[in-house]
Amino acid sequence: AGVSIHYEVHGNGPAILLSHGYSATARMWDGQIAAFKDRYKVIVWDMRGHGQSAYPKDPAAYSEELTVTDMAAILDACGQKQAVIGGLSLGGYMSLAFHARHADRTRALMLFDTGPGFKKDDAREAWNARARTRGDDLDARGLAALGASDEVRQSKHRDATGLAGAARGMLAQRDDTVIRSLETIAKPTLVLVGANDTN
Repeated sequence: AGVSIHYEVHGNGPAILLSHGYSATARMWDGQIAAFKDRYKVIVWDMRGHGQSAYPKDPAAYSEELTVTDMAAILDACGQKQAVIGGLSLGGYMSLAFHARHADRTRALMLFDTGPGFKKDDAREAWNARARTRGDDLDARGLAALGASDEVRQSKHRDATGLAGAARGMLAQRDDTVIRSLETIAKPTLVLVGANDTN
């Protein structure tokens, strides 16, 4: 059975596919849409378990591989053979994963406050343990687990089940494929991190 994915297309010109961070939605890109839609076709979307996309019950419906497949399907639906692929945090990681599988469809990369994963198994397992804990917290406390100060973010999701599934299946990383793919990047790449980013 197919999974319904919400996406939007704004403007005309060269295509840019922007992927949001974990627990955010396509709405995080509203400022970029306004700034670039006069010159670019800006495509934004909600990942599985986020915003207006489907919230599959099956834990296996959340994975890096399926997220990359969703990104390719969105480009296909928009009639785009290639696009600038960009994202924030989890969206940046998935942009790297997309490039690793679809370098031919990647015109350029834009990576904002993101990391490429972990080469060492113990570091990856520590990250994955935090992702599983995040999923457990969302199961136990619902959208309140996002924090009381983040009512806007809470209101963008139907419930916490999708975010819990995404934490376990998309935030958690299965191997070092993405970080090892960095040396194969031969596309123009913009990397942007915050002044106070310590990682």
